[in-house]
Amino acid sequence: MSTLWLTAGWPAPVNVRTCITTRLGGCSQGVWKGFNLGDHVGDDPVHVAANRAELERVLCCRPAWLTQVHGTEVCKANPTQVLEADASWTDQPGIACTIMTADCLPALFCTRDGQRVAAAHAGWRGLLDGVLEQTVATLGGSPADVLVWLGPAIGPAAFEVGAEVRDAFIKVDPQAAAAFVPSERDGHWLADIYQLARQRLAASDVTSVYGGGECTFSDAERFYSYRRDGQTGRLASLIWLTE
Repeated sequence: MSTLWLTAGWPAPVNVRTCITTRLGGCSQGVWKGFNLGDHVGDDPVHVAANRAELERVLCCRPAWLTQVHGTEVCKANPTQVLEADASWTDQPGIACTIMTADCLPALFCTRDGQRVAAAHAGWRGLLDGVLEQTVATLGGSPADVLVWLGPAIGPAAFEVGAEVRDAFIKVDPQAAAAFVPSERDGHWLADIYQLARQRLAASDVTSVYGGGECTFSDAERFYSYRRDGQTGRLASLIWLTE
């Protein structure tokens, strides 16, 4: 695997593989400069296709791309179709559950027995509406047997939201108040999306949660960030099974 990319740091079974791309490398230019994998952000389609082909060549798996809509739909990963969903799962080796982000939270899931994996895209709307819980449900068995890794997302020092976002989370779970601190702008708050995700997973009895230490907004060299740059590229987070 390219040394320019990341892997999940968690005690997953040996047949579970992960990759989280960065913007380093690739052939995209301009505001998408680097290894952009988003085909919906205005980049040259030839460059996107070349970057995707390189990803598949290096990883030796078949990414199942999604049309993400900030919802909670979870589908079975299918590399022959681009389905509309914000999470996918698979129990078939060689097929990679794949999501794209540029500040939203990528979450990778696996079962302790290495029989099933999943990936979810969690912006604040999807997180609020339950995309993580929906993904856990597709894995079957006990939530105690699920491992989750939280990938690069906008960090708690940069994720400013309005009071309505905070209120919505607290309405679902009063403990969510701990994930918000006042920002310098009146009526606005800094949100910790990692803490919110851990709270929602814990409420579903998933406690083996790892990752959560990267900030896409503050690391312009490695990560795309929509909040920082507006028009920009997309990172991919992939998880798959080997034989």
